[in-house]
Order: sequence, then structure tokens, then C-alpha cells
Amino acid sequence: MNIIATVTVRDLAVGVPGATRVFESFGIDYCCGGHRTLADACREASLQVEDLTRSLEEAWRAPQPGSGRDWRQESLTALTEYIIDTHHFFTRQELDRLENLFDRVCSRHGENRPELFEAQKTFYRLKQDLIPHMLKEEQVLFPYITRMEEAAREGRAIPPPFFGTARNPVRMMMTEHDTAGDLLRQLRGVTKGYTTPPDGCISFQTLYQELAAFEADLHQHIHLENNVLFPRSVEMEEISAPDLSKSAGEFNGHRCSVH
Repeated sequence: MNIIATVTVRDLAVGVPGATRVFESFGIDYCCGGHRTLADACREASLQVEDLTRSLEEAWRAPQPGSGRDWRQESLTALTEYIIDTHHFFTRQELDRLENLFDRVCSRHGENRPELFEAQKTFYRLKQDLIPHMLKEEQVLFPYITRMEEAAREGRAIPPPFFGTARNPVRMMMTEHDTAGDLLRQLRGVTKGYTTPPDGCISFQTLYQELAAFEADLHQHIHLENNVLFPRSVEMEEISAPDLSKSAGEFNGHRCSVH
């Protein structure tokens, strides 16, 4: 892949190893805002295209940690299992842990740091949104994707789902990703980019560090769904069961924004 200004952020995030970490460091929205070109993303973030391009090229050449799996080539079932086992598991675990940390830090520092209560309220809203969101994916959308892939592999007709077409829950999930992105942006704003004040205790520091790590994981989580899983699922359904998607709206018309 050529790393040039006219390539979309989404294509770079999917095709360049290490690109998502570079985008995180530069504050570039690659999750839901991946439809923009690299040039547009840099212009919105007041960055020089050359600086970001250079960092992307360096990341591509550097050895990459982790499994190095190319999710454009893996089965959709494998990808949904990875999302559940890795990102959903982490999200649920951290939501509970961070809620407890918030209680501890707010009780100790809230009187002098009222912004903590605003951050806690925003985090609680995020938790209340993410838990049912993940359940809907695990109980409705992901099982359908698995059944659809099995039917396509075996040359069978895909049983019509109760929601009509994959585009419908996909659109809903992407809209809910929008909401999560707005709440993350509010959290980052009220915490001044998760910057601990000088009088912050170890628990305060830990809270902000773990919130930053939670944000980065959720970005990667949404990236895999919005930029890989959902487009591939819609494409598979269109090929395997074109009648299901004839009346569906324009999937690519949805635009959302995390960061």
C-alpha cells in the first residue's frame, strides 16, 4: 500500500501494520472517522501530512508485537470470536474496575477536584451504553454473521433474519459507536487529556492512566468492527443473499466520529 495523502485513514488503519498506534499518538480518529483522506485528517488536526506519513512508514518497517493476524483474510467468525474474547472481555473487566477506582478517587479528591464528579458521571453513562451494546452484538448480530458465513461456505441459502438485513443492526451498532465516541471525547476533555494534577495520589494517577488505556482499547475495538467486520459482513450478505439487502439503506452513507 502506498502511504499518500489521498488514501483514506480507514484503508491505512486496516492495511498498514502499526498504523492504529500511530493514529492514537497523533490523535487521529481512525475508528469511525476513517472515511476521510489522510490529508483531510491532518488538516482537521492541524498536522503536517509529511510528519504523519513519516511515522506511518516507520511503523510499517518496524517489527510489530502481537499475533500479526490480518483480519481482512481471517474468517468473520474468527474475528467475532476475537472481538468477544479480547475486547469485550477487557471492556467488561475494566468498566467494573474503573468504576471502583472512580469511587475511591472521588471520595478522596472530589471536594477539591469537582471535575472528577463530572468525569465519573460521563464514565457511568459510557458503561450503561456499552454493556447492552456488547450484548446485542454477542446475542444478535455476531451469531447471524456466523450463520451467514457457514451458509455461504456450504452453498446454502441464508435464512432471513428477523431484523431484515445485516445493514440494520450494523447501522444501529455504528450509531451507538458514535455515542461512545462522544462520551470518550467528553472524558478526555474534562480530564485535560488524562493529566493528573500535582496533588494526585497513586489511585488518582492509576485512574487516569487506566482511562487512557481503556480509551485506546475501545478505539481499536470499534476500528475492527466499523472498518473490517461490518463492511465485510454487509458485502458477504450482498453477494450470498442479494434479495435481503435490496431494500436496505446506504451503508456507506453512515458517518460517525470517535475522538
